Amino acid sequence: MKKIILLFAVIAIVSCKSEPKDYVTLSGKLKTPGAEKLTVQGRDFTKEISVKSDGTFSDTLKVTDGVHAISNGDDRITLFLKNGYDLNLEFKGERLSDGVSFKGEGAETNNFMENKRTFYMSDNANPKSYFTLDKAAFDAKFAAAKSELQGYKDKAQNLDSLIVTMDARNDEMFFGYIESNYESMHETLTRLGKGKASPVFTNYENFKGGKTSLSDLKGKYVYLDIWATWCAPCKAEIPFLKTLEKEYAGKNIEFVSISVDKPEAYETWKKMVAEEQLGGVQLYADNNFESQFILDYSINAIPRFILIDPAGNIVDADAARPSEPKLKELFTELGI
Repeated sequence: MKKIILLFAVIAIVSCKSEPKDYVTLSGKLKTPGAEKLTVQGRDFTKEISVKSDGTFSDTLKVTDGVHAISNGDDRITLFLKNGYDLNLEFKGERLSDGVSFKGEGAETNNFMENKRTFYMSDNANPKSYFTLDKAAFDAKFAAAKSELQGYKDKAQNLDSLIVTMDARNDEMFFGYIESNYESMHETLTRLGKGKASPVFTNYENFKGGKTSLSDLKGKYVYLDIWATWCAPCKAEIPFLKTLEKEYAGKNIEFVSISVDKPEAYETWKKMVAEEQLGGVQLYADNNFESQFILDYSINAIPRFILIDPAGNIVDADAARPSEPKLKELFTELGI
């Protein structure tokens, strides 16, 4: 009888141990000074996790299996959560986006995702870094990138099936885009490379009156902003552009904004320039996206920023935005 009772006790213990958890455990330590909370968001799901004064955190949450965002203010990363996971997060820097490594149940899938995130945030995922290369260099870089991503897959043998499907689709889209657009974009970027003569615009309407051509601006650097009144990302750059205009007032650079609004939005353009007190040189393209200057620069999405030197040659046909610190770094390098 004692043996039977003991057997049932062992079975009960094993059953308890093998019963899957119906929640996720997240723990770790932030390196962000003064952080008070982390926010985890999924589809129809949000939970805040308290962060202690020493940066540590630990909490449990029930989720629907899938990709979730974890954020500290505007700093965020994604991770794959599934009930039963017990993840410990080791952050590499003060910002979540500086990198993270995972330990515990679910670590393999999330470390794989982090490796992929790092790749897609690097220059290896910048189409321009492929399109500027000659064919031999392009083929080598393309093959190396595919090999790198395949290596991550080879190391992760037990990925969640949902991630496998999503990952394959993302890679297919990325490499498909690079491969199918190489020839046309290589021709364009070669034609619009640094030091090449810039395409020109002639007699664009100037908001302040009269007409302005690119040739009128020779002798100074010209930072062009191609935008439209309906473009939200364009308008988001306006405060940063205004700051630059004030900071570089009187220096060897002109800030020129060219609207590609359609004729029916002409009055909207004039009204917005006036009401928002937009500075610099405000111009109106002669045929919106079909303007020859816009076509010559192969502009099919806005905002687009272009930097031209005092001689009328291209410095960067796809320059940094006003909100990006590297733009001012470039200005400093050029002695502006």
